[in-house]
Order: sequence, then C-alpha cells, then structure tokens
Amino acid sequence: MRISLNWLRELVELKLDPEELAETLTMAGFEVEDIEDRRTWADGVVVGKVIEREPHPNADKLSVCQVDVGVGESLNIVCGAPNVCSDIYVPVATVGCYLPNIDLKIKPAKLRGVKSYGMICSLKELGLPADIDGIHIFTGEDLQLGSDVRPLLGLDDVVLDVTTTANRADALSMVGVAREVAALTGGKLSLPLPGKVAFSQDISTLDVNVEDKKACPAYFGTIIENVKISSSPDWLQQCLRSAGVRPINNVVDITNYVMLEWGQPLHAFDRERLQVVAGGKQNITIGVRFANAGEEIKTLDGQTRKLSTQNLLITAGDQPVVIAGVMGGEETEVHEGTQNLVLEAALFDNVPIRRSSRSVGLRSESSGRYERGVNRAELEIACNRALLLLQELTGGNIVYQAVSDSRPDPSSWSRSIELRLERVNQILGPTNSQEENTEVTSEDVERILTTLGCKLTLEDEGRWMVSVPSYRYRDLEREIDLIEEIARLYGYDNFCDTLPEESEAGYLPLDQELKRCLRAAFRAEGLTELMHYSLVKPGESRQIVLANPLLSEYSALRTDLIFGLVNAYKYNLEQGNGDLNGFEIGSLFYETEDGLKEEEAIAGIMGGDTTSSRWTRSDRREPMTWYEAKGVLESVFDKMGLQVEYQPDCSDGRFHPGRTASLWLGGNKLGIFGQLHPQFRQERSLPDEIYVFQMDLEVLLDALDSDEILIPQFQNYSNYPTSDRDLAFYAPVNIRVAEIEKAVTKAGKGLLSSVELFDEYRGENVPTGQRSLAFRLIYRAENRTLTDTEVEPVHQKVRDTLVEKFGVELRS
Repeated sequence: MRISLNWLRELVELKLDPEELAETLTMAGFEVEDIEDRRTWADGVVVGKVIEREPHPNADKLSVCQVDVGVGESLNIVCGAPNVCSDIYVPVATVGCYLPNIDLKIKPAKLRGVKSYGMICSLKELGLPADIDGIHIFTGEDLQLGSDVRPLLGLDDVVLDVTTTANRADALSMVGVAREVAALTGGKLSLPLPGKVAFSQDISTLDVNVEDKKACPAYFGTIIENVKISSSPDWLQQCLRSAGVRPINNVVDITNYVMLEWGQPLHAFDRERLQVVAGGKQNITIGVRFANAGEEIKTLDGQTRKLSTQNLLITAGDQPVVIAGVMGGEETEVHEGTQNLVLEAALFDNVPIRRSSRSVGLRSESSGRYERGVNRAELEIACNRALLLLQELTGGNIVYQAVSDSRPDPSSWSRSIELRLERVNQILGPTNSQEENTEVTSEDVERILTTLGCKLTLEDEGRWMVSVPSYRYRDLEREIDLIEEIARLYGYDNFCDTLPEESEAGYLPLDQELKRCLRAAFRAEGLTELMHYSLVKPGESRQIVLANPLLSEYSALRTDLIFGLVNAYKYNLEQGNGDLNGFEIGSLFYETEDGLKEEEAIAGIMGGDTTSSRWTRSDRREPMTWYEAKGVLESVFDKMGLQVEYQPDCSDGRFHPGRTASLWLGGNKLGIFGQLHPQFRQERSLPDEIYVFQMDLEVLLDALDSDEILIPQFQNYSNYPTSDRDLAFYAPVNIRVAEIEKAVTKAGKGLLSSVELFDEYRGENVPTGQRSLAFRLIYRAENRTLTDTEVEPVHQKVRDTLVEKFGVELRS
C-alpha cells in the first residue's frame, strides 16, 4: 500500500523523517519497498502568470509567452502547448531547475530563432497523471507569483510503498497504518471520526434482501438526492494520486478516499439507472445472492463477464448490477448527469469474495481488502464518513437508509486472551541491555499492548487477561500472537542473539527409519518404488468424496493401493515398457461408523521376468511363478526378522480364490497376497501371472518395533555336524503345510534345527483326497555330535505327533 506522509500526518503525530519511519516500519514487520520523495520532482518550479501570448514567427504550433514569475522582469518563454493563453497561472520551471521525471535540466535555449528562458510545465512533466494534453493551469485565486508550486500540486510529500503481511488486513488503510505508527513512535492519534448522520425522511423507498446472511452479514443502502457531479477539490485529488488512484469525479473519489482511509470498500449507484434495471419501479429492492450459471454482467472496465454459481452478486429487481466485493456494473455507474445516488456499504465474507474474484479472473482494491477481512465494527463509521463528505462536496441531501444487519452481538467482536509474563520471556529470551539477565518487564508488556489498542486486566502477578480490539480480531487469536506483537514493538534487534551451546547429531524418528529399511529391502528384491495421487474416481464403497474437487473424474480419496498398481502395470505394457515389478507406500482414506479414518499401507505388484537377459532362453519370456512371488515377500520378511504366517483366503473378489493367502503377524492380520483373478485380468487385458500384495503398515511397524529385531543378538555357529532325516507320508489335502511344520517344530523342540518341504505329489498310487509330502528334518546340538540313539527318540516323537494330530499315513 502507498502511504502519503502528508495524509498520515493528519491522522497521527509524526516526528520521524521519512527514512527513519521507513526503518521503523520495516523492523516492525511492514517492509518499505520504496521511498518516493516527490519533493524532488518540482524543486525550483514556481507559480507564474502568462501576461502576453503571441504566435511564434517561425513555427505554427509554438507560442511566444511573456511570463511573470515575481522577480520584477518577465521571462520570454517559448511554449508548444495548445492550451496556453494570456492571463492564466501556470507552473514554470526556471533556468537551472532539474525535472527528474523527464530527465531535463532547464537551460537558456533558442527555439526556431526565438530565445526561451524557462519552461511552462504540464502535470506529466512533473510526474503527475493528467487527463488533458497540455500545460497545467491553476484554478485557484490569490496565487502568489514566484511561490513554490509543490504545495499546490501535492508535491511537498513523501510516499512510502509498504508491503503488509496477509494477516494484517487492518494495515490496508491509512487509519490502520496510523494506529501502527502511533504504537511504534508514541505519536498522538487524531482519527477522523464522523458525526451523526441525519436522514430527511423515514419513508421506505429502498429495500434490501440478503439471501445468504453468512456471505453478507451486513448491507447498508443509503439514498442521496440532488447531488452535483463535478471534479473533486485539490486536497482530495492529491490524496488519491499519492495512493496511486486516478481521480474521476467527486462521488467516485469519495468512495475511494474512504476505502483508503478506513479500509472499507464502498460503491455508488446512479439511482435512476438502478430503477431502469429493476424494471422502472420507483421503490428499488437491492438483493444479495449467488449467481445462476450462465448469467452475465458488463463490469466498469467495459468487459462482459460470464458468471458462475461461485459469484456473489448485488442485484436490482433480481438483475445483476455488481459482482459483490469485486467490481461494479457499467449499467448503473455514476456519470456526469447523475442527480441521485444509492450508496452501498456492506460486509462480505472473505471466502465467497476470494472464490468469486478467482472465477472471473478479476482482482481489485475492493476484493483485496474483502479477501483479507474487513473490520465489521467500523462499517458504520466508514459509511457515515462517506455520507457526510458527499453532503459537503456534492451538496446532496441524505434521504433514507435501508439496513440488513445480521452481525453477532458487538460484545463478540473482541476476544480475551490470557498472557503470562513468564511465557513471554521464555519465548523471547533476554534483551540487549547493559545489565545482565534483563528481560521484558510487566511495564513493557502493559505499555506495548495498550498502545496497540488492547485492554489489560491484571489477574495475578505477571498474568493478564488481554482484550483484543475489533480491528485486530482476525490476527490476534492466541497467547503466542500477543508475544509476537510484544517482540515487534519492543524491537527484534533489542533481543540477544543466542545459539545452542552445543549441537547434536540429527536422527530420524523410528517409524521413518523402519520405512527406509522396508524400502531398501523391497528395492533389493528388484521392485521399483512407485507413487500415485491419492485422488481416484468415485464409485467405491466407504469412499470419501471431496466437496470441491479440482477434477470431477478424480473427486474421491483412495481406499486401497491395488487399483493404482494395476493401472500402472497396464500402462507400462501399453507403452511398450514391459512388465512392472513395483511397490508403493501410501495413505488410505475411508469412512467408518466413528467418522473419517486415514491409515498407511504398503502394496506391491509382481509379474515380470526376474532375470535381466533372455539370451539363454532364445528370447522366450518366463513369467514369475506363484512361489517366486511368494519368495520375494519371504526374502523381505527374513531381512526384517519377521515370522509371517500364510492362511488361505478368498474374501477379495479381485484375487484368485485358490491362489490367495492372508498374511498374519503375531496374531494380527497383516494383509493379503495372491494372484489376480482371471476375470479381473481379462477385463483389463493383463497377462496371467500377476501377483499383488497389500499390507497394513502400522501392524508391520509395530512388529518391527521390538528389541529382538531392533537389537539383534549374535548366535554362535555350531562346530558339530548335523543329522538329517527324511519323513514322507500321505496327508489330507485340506491340511496346510504350515500347520504340519508348526507341529513338527514343536515336537522336535530342543534338537530339531530346521524343517523343509522338498516334495509334493498327487496322482497315481496316492489315495483319493490326499497328497504325498516329503520333509527333510535337520537335527543338531551346539555342544556335541549327535548319535542315532539321541536322534531316533525325537524323530519318532515327530512321527507319532503327525499320526495322532493329523491322521497321516507314514510312508517311511
């Protein structure tokens, strides 16, 4: 925001020079990007009077003027402006004057044979915007010849270009900046609080109908009659120009002036034009509603804009006349023939204005303030300020005001926050003082917060309840916010620079470390890590559907990782990249009876050739088998030190019912692993041998978080030989090998070192409903060589256990 120091001095006592003020504001968090010293733009330019004007003897478009600048002898000046004439007061740049905006130093010159001793200036040559093409002509009376023109043109000013942070909506106004300067410098505030506004009639000639009270908590519509449209007075135009706003006419300039002064956007309608839009009705109903799809409005910039349901509108007779909080419509704008006005002063919620502004690709001074949040407590002040200025500068008669106000009780426009001195010093630390261990004192806290407009109530020694003013309601919410304000105004440079006494080596949290180990283990098995968006197509059960998706096709959150992996596999095949062996760690989201839930999972897909070359197989593809895919998982589990149990599973229709297993870890279900169902694969034109797994990452990490795995113990190798025994038998098909291995291990506990299935046979000479299984059992002792007399009893116990528990028929 551009801050005029002349304007600022009207609001607050200012003793600092521009450079000191810029440094003070910057150190307080308001970065001053530029200091525009306008005093240099017209240094040496004075008021002159054209006494005589004659045509140039050698040039049709030039004039030879005699100009009196109050030095006794008139100056001969050649001028090329078409509007120069006699008996006018003009700005004159005398010899020796430098005009920085056009980089010109005035020297005696000869133009087409006629000597010239100076230059009559236009506003553009002095760095000011101008609507006319020619020199500037002063309209005031009793102008002193030879006097400095800078006070007359507002060039005795310095403008600071200040950047405000997004949370400081109050600083987008001169009053807000004045409050900040008063708090920083101790200057006295002189805010332009308006008096009471009197209405000439109480008969309703204007109605307000707000459909969405949340989007528009308050709307004030005021009728002003018999206004006279003209140029604004010089002081008002100078204020606007210093802020970078082009003056238009007295009505529009007043609305812009009040917006810059109080931060409250306003809008003025031509009442007769409103009546035309409303269908010729004398009694106008101004409405506030959201647009219907397909509606259009021609805005003040001359563009016709198509509206969507995100645009909040101001309507007259249900016809759009303003994009609320963004820009007015051309149909109802104030013009030279306007006689009666309707002044709008409204509060709009920041979210609808932000969405509306983005949807039409239009940002304005008004929308920028509404998006950050306008102070709801000062709506009436800004409205009354504008009405009294309109009454004064346009001669209008304030007739009637219609109000729709659903704001909460004024007592809720402030909040109370507990503040502890101990916490202040704990956060900010010691100050740069000659005394040792100096900290912020209670007096400092009370002084700083009081200057910010807060009210402090002492609850206990070093503890206050702080009441926040309404204009800081949006950004002062917690104790830490108050501490930040204390640091800002005390001065960040007034606190000690402290560093930790000694640094410590960084480390990862345990869950992150374990995830890295899992990733490394899967990559070591040849799987590529994949990453997919969490957004998927809607339509599945328990899905969480987004209320405002970026794309309608991806408007839900995923409930598993398998679909994304299958799609990635298919995409790789379609692009000619071959089979994909990959894994992914990601979040899943779904609805439960207790609400929304998020959890992490790890999933993978396998099916590609495990070798890197087909040279030995004459370019034949050898897809992965079920046991090879299971071996990948087994290898990862072994590296991580996990004992995972496999059980038959057919609960998921995407998996082959006879080639799928659920994974169990310590009595908790870990996940699922298996081959894709043939029908599922055919629908997606995928090869036969594709295997997929998905595991609950929380269960996996909980199992890994144990001392036995995190701190593995070294086990000595035995120096004594093993004793091998083979065991073959017929067993019912429905008995799982995992159950047999568990029973054998329990029966041979003490001497049995390992159990391995090395043969399975079904077919001829095997009883119906059974299969032949052959196991190799390895016995070993750590302190001696086993004899047959020691091994045989244990081995016989294993045989007896299998017969008793499973009813097997021993073959050996």
